[in-house]
Amino acid sequence: MASRDKPPYPPTQPSLLALRADAESDMQRMERLAAELHRHNYLYHTLDAPEIGDDEYDLLFRELEALESRHPQLRSPSSPTLRLGGGLLDGLDKKEHSRRMYGLENVFSEKELRAFVERMSRALPGCPLVFWCDPKLDGLALELVYENGVFTEALTRGDGIRGEVVTAAVRTIKTVPLRLHGKGPFPSQLEVRGEAVIYKDDFVALNKRQEEQGLKIFANPRNAAAGAVRNLDIAVTRSRPLRFLAYSTGNVVWNPIPPSQYHHDVLRRLRTWGFLTPPGGRLCSGATEAEEYASAARVRRKEFPVGIDGVVIKQDSLEAQEALGHTARAPRFAVAYKFPADQAQTLLERIEIQVGRTGVLTPVAVLKPVLVGGVVVSRATLHNEDEIARRDVREGDTVIVQRAGEVIPEVLGPVLALRPPNSRPYKFKRAEGVVGSDISPIRAELNMLVDIEKSPAGAEVVACPACGENTHREKDETAWRCSNPSCPAVRLRSIEHFVSKAGLDIQGLGANWITRLVESGRVASPADLFALTVDDLLRYEHMGEKLAQKFLSSLDAARQKTTLAQLLRALGIRHVGEQTAHTLAERYRDLDELAEAGFEELQALPDIGPKVASSIRHFFSGAANSALLSRFRQLGIWPQRPEKLKKPAPGPLSGKKVLFTGTLSLPRNRARQMAEGMGAVLAGGVGKGLDYLVAGESPGNKLEKARALGIAIINEAEFMRLLQPGAADIGK
Repeated sequence: MASRDKPPYPPTQPSLLALRADAESDMQRMERLAAELHRHNYLYHTLDAPEIGDDEYDLLFRELEALESRHPQLRSPSSPTLRLGGGLLDGLDKKEHSRRMYGLENVFSEKELRAFVERMSRALPGCPLVFWCDPKLDGLALELVYENGVFTEALTRGDGIRGEVVTAAVRTIKTVPLRLHGKGPFPSQLEVRGEAVIYKDDFVALNKRQEEQGLKIFANPRNAAAGAVRNLDIAVTRSRPLRFLAYSTGNVVWNPIPPSQYHHDVLRRLRTWGFLTPPGGRLCSGATEAEEYASAARVRRKEFPVGIDGVVIKQDSLEAQEALGHTARAPRFAVAYKFPADQAQTLLERIEIQVGRTGVLTPVAVLKPVLVGGVVVSRATLHNEDEIARRDVREGDTVIVQRAGEVIPEVLGPVLALRPPNSRPYKFKRAEGVVGSDISPIRAELNMLVDIEKSPAGAEVVACPACGENTHREKDETAWRCSNPSCPAVRLRSIEHFVSKAGLDIQGLGANWITRLVESGRVASPADLFALTVDDLLRYEHMGEKLAQKFLSSLDAARQKTTLAQLLRALGIRHVGEQTAHTLAERYRDLDELAEAGFEELQALPDIGPKVASSIRHFFSGAANSALLSRFRQLGIWPQRPEKLKKPAPGPLSGKKVLFTGTLSLPRNRARQMAEGMGAVLAGGVGKGLDYLVAGESPGNKLEKARALGIAIINEAEFMRLLQPGAADIGK
């Protein structure tokens, strides 16, 4: 349970139960009742140290409700009665985080942890090696926003850039302060980040109630917590035993109080303001102490009241955190040290082959359901045919199953002593009558800009289980891949991806409905979704007019709100993930401009190499994709990059095009931010319009190109001097 710290303010004296309303105005009485109820909520739900019984609490609560009913205009936005708000929400709006919510890089050994510490020391020489270590929670990441101490908004992490607005649901979580505790002053703006979790004992009791009522049994506490927060019925959220544990902050405007300098001080302040924080956190000096903390937490893992799958090791100095910055995916100042996965034995009943949206054939083990790490597992990936052969996994085997990172089920291998005597090695189905094939005609037509591994004479070729076409392997890959653009499985998975969270995140269009629409022939591409009508949808069983209208409203909302980065991500261009999509959306005005980008130009962009550039060029050169994009334009789904209205800062870099190359002493993203902060425009590659090339160590061929074009080449020290007030321009 939570720490038994003293409450942040003393109990009201005398007890409000002894006060009469005629001794004070209704407004004063409402304020005092709200303050006392907040205090008792904190004592009961956060400190587990109640002072009064339920009956006394209910008397105070009902009196406040009555006064608010009499004077609704006087009800505080942080009133305790708002926790009991109910009703159905129309849907979850999306909103951008003011600062991106990054995930964490994972390490799995002491060696990897020490490598992380060494990278941090190289990136910021002399940085203090003092870490705040606490458990890595297994819940739903949230961001809570407070203005002048009052709770105003809550967002899920979402994709890190945008999250779902879940304010009404989070307001029902009793460990969330609706008003920060204490007398203040408080930061004028405070973003608190943490996890919505369900404690282990509460989860057992919740499932027991579900079973008694004949309702769905939850697979694990995280699913139950996430489903509750994102549920459109607030009554469902309120019925779950949710707690919010705060572990960091986002954007903070500290005025009028002095800012914190250390992460441990931020957590101390959060506790003072009424938040629960992860149990058992402490400061550790150096990698050795951090390793000892992780080892002890692993041993005591089952003693923690909440599920954990590792520990978080974070640089304690906020100044060092800011200087270290982030990679494209994770902070450079923190890491998740993951615990080894739990394992179990079960029967592998059969192996199924799934065809993904990129055509990859993935074998999946269908297992006799088994409990692994608190989750019932019935299916697990087998990766590819070579991996099946390496592990010698066969249908009918008793196998060892684990949850990798406590999330993804994985088959480690067979228990040979229990293998049936008649078992046979498993192989993918081969195409009949195919030997010595190089590249199928369909593959040759695609003219993809990637290398194909030619099959030697007499070699067998695997057939796609969905369409029967021959598959192929690309060089340096172990997966068989279907090249048929009309393959029904590829088409189905592509459309599922388009509407999923990883795509446009279109509410209500789940995999079941996509399957029905595709298999009926009504939808053959993502664009077809936006041409659906109510009459089209009413032809399907279990589809009523209200649900049909809801589908179309969700599609229309996506049409209006989709950003260029989201559409790029949803299109499923191979090798183009979340970060690459944002990089392209920052550089190009729309899909037309991106389609004109050459191979060399694309490679000049951050984090885009030959393979990614080839994949992008291939996508935009395909006739089928060109037709798809033309339909999107006709349907009004053609997002454009918003023009930046920020006025360049005066100085030698104002309006100048700058490009970085080679290794710098500070993180590349940090250098780019500093340049943009002084009004510079970040260039995508070396060209005649480039003003400065900032060259670090091992600059590569960009340096020679810049010299040939007569572009000003400066080193890191000269770049830093340009950032100083009063610095003069460096001529070419």
